[in-house]
Amino acid sequence: MTLQPQRQILVVFPHPDDEAFSSAGTIRLYRNMGVPVTYACLTLGEMGRNLGNPPFATRESLPEIRREELKAACEVMGIEDLRMMGLRDKTVEFEDDEKMVKLVKDLIDELNPSLIITFLPGYAVHPDHEATARAVFETVRRMPKGDRPTIYAVGFANNTIADNGEHNLQIDVSSVKLDKVKALQAHASQTAWMIEENAKRTDDGQPMSDSWLHYERFYVINLED
Repeated sequence: MTLQPQRQILVVFPHPDDEAFSSAGTIRLYRNMGVPVTYACLTLGEMGRNLGNPPFATRESLPEIRREELKAACEVMGIEDLRMMGLRDKTVEFEDDEKMVKLVKDLIDELNPSLIITFLPGYAVHPDHEATARAVFETVRRMPKGDRPTIYAVGFANNTIADNGEHNLQIDVSSVKLDKVKALQAHASQTAWMIEENAKRTDDGQPMSDSWLHYERFYVINLED
């Protein structure tokens, strides 16, 4: 599908690497078109499970490692406006709802985005993902109808398609596949295992499907109620 023209894109995810898996190709395509993209990453993913085997990081050093990985991934995607919002990993779900709405509203008021990329409420699996999605959707819902940006929502729970139908937007990102791979590689502390596993399976003649590297799928949401 041809990319729809956008004035400004706001990406809101809670963890470094959420964007690489879900939308790095789409972001790169829009940046190639000259569309400004702001990425509001709510935490540094400091509670990430992967510390390496043998360990390459401690719980104390992981936040700085992930900060630098996030910067590197944004450079690959062409994102020049990265906002690290300073919340703590695995605590976003416990933040006050109105505080979260204000955080998103302040970004929208400043940037006036025509498109927001985030998770789909109820189908984002991780509690921090769900809290982020709820805050974005509630903030947009409170806006005057004529001012509401479109939302590209990412859902990957097992029942996502059963409950919502097939994604109504599929973007061919094959032309920037290498950029998506590089964005994933930038988050090495969390993705190295996956890259190594795929290499092993390729050597064994059973590579994982890479269709997700060629296409990014979203639910296009226009809140009208």
